[in-house]
This record gives sequence, C-alpha cells and structure tokens, in this order.
Amino acid sequence: MRNIRIIARLDIKSPNLVKGIQLEGLRKLGDPNDFARQYYLQGIDEIIYEDIVASLYERNSILELISKTSDDIFVPITVGGGLRTIEDVTAALRAGADKVSINTAALKSPQLISDVANKFGSQCMVLAIQAKRIDNGWEAYHDNGREKTGIDVIAWAKQGQELGAGEILLTSVDKEGTKKGFDIELIKAVSEAVSIPVIAHGGMGCLDDCSDAVIDGGADSIALSNLLHYEKVTVDEIREHCNNKNIPVRSKSLRGAS
Repeated sequence: MRNIRIIARLDIKSPNLVKGIQLEGLRKLGDPNDFARQYYLQGIDEIIYEDIVASLYERNSILELISKTSDDIFVPITVGGGLRTIEDVTAALRAGADKVSINTAALKSPQLISDVANKFGSQCMVLAIQAKRIDNGWEAYHDNGREKTGIDVIAWAKQGQELGAGEILLTSVDKEGTKKGFDIELIKAVSEAVSIPVIAHGGMGCLDDCSDAVIDGGADSIALSNLLHYEKVTVDEIREHCNNKNIPVRSKSLRGAS
C-alpha cells in the first residue's frame, strides 16, 4: 500500500471559504488563505481549492487567490472549477497550481482530459467525479452536483483513466457535508475499476471513517473539509490514527514530497 495523502479541500465562493451539505446550503467561513495556512502549518500533505460556482456562471475567479496561497504554502495545490480549455489550465498552473481538477468540461468534452495529460503530464490531470447513487449504481453529476448526465460513474472512471487522467477525486454527493461517513461501496467500486489513485471525498465525520475508506474502500488518499474547518480534528490526529491502524502515511517532515 502506498503512503496515504491527507488532503484539505477548500470550497470557494469568491472571495470566501464556504461549506454546505450535499453541496448546497452554503455557509461562509472566512478567508480561505487563513485556513489553508493553518492546515499547512499542521502538516497537511496537499490542498484542493474548488471554485464551486465557476462552472455554473462560466467564469474562473480563483487564480488571484491561488497566487497568494502559493507564495507561502509549499505543498501541492490542486485547483478546480471553471477550467474549460488548455488556456484555463495554463493560467491555473502559472498562478501556482500543481494540478488541476476538471469535472464539467471533461464530461462535455472528454478529449480535454487527453489534451491536459499530453501537454502537462498525467500527474497534472485530476478527474473530478461527483457521484449520486441511483438504483444499483452511481450517476455522474456536474455543476457542483446540480446537473445529471446519465453517465455511469464506474464506466466514466475507466474512460477517464484511458484518456490520461492521473488520479480521480471522487465525491459522494449523497454523503458530502453530512458527517455520516464515506460511501465505502462507491470508493471500493471505483478503486477496483481503475489503477490510478482515488481520492475519497464526502462524508468524513470521525477518524474511523478515514481508515474505513482506506482499508475497506481502497482509497489512496482522503480529502476532508468539515472536520478541519470546524476544528473537530487536526492533521496530526488523522496521521496518528492512520499509524495506529497500520495505514502508511507520510511523515510531517516529508509533506509536499512526491
């Protein structure tokens, strides 16, 4: 088992950090850079910034924020929301992002996955999948869980890997913000369908949820927001819990290393 990454996810509705339940009912929490720096000092492995209304309004207003963050936070930063073209991706990377997370534009034009991977490398291209349970499977959604596609999540994950995605950011819309635990069946189904890393996101409510996602679900990384934003857990507590469960994690001194 590779080292598990502990990732802070920050949902942005410019200029504020926000948090909701099932990607709705957003509450403003404050300056996202203040939170990002706090997590960096705690020893977070990576940070994901997601402009959650960028695709809805066909804009991207997060780049100035990323530029400020990358000046004094030295862990990999992933940027998502409103990235529709190679030019958008280029601008995000120039602003200080290390990777980009793409959902809506990839669903509408899957070739974009290959274009990004070919130009910048697969490690740069994170396929974001927002999954809602339907019957005996899951359907891919976009526009922050607002719009259905009719596309099966497992088939889409496989296609994304074939097109060149380097990892998958997997969000359970049903679980997101509920603190009721990850959708382990979803994580397991996607993890078994692809060979690239899967980041589990949506639903973490306690430390055991983290280890369940890794041990039972097969997740390669954990992305969380609620518990960190509201200071219910610290990064050190997550790392210690993983160690106690014999889950390999990066030491604090190696954060940001590949």
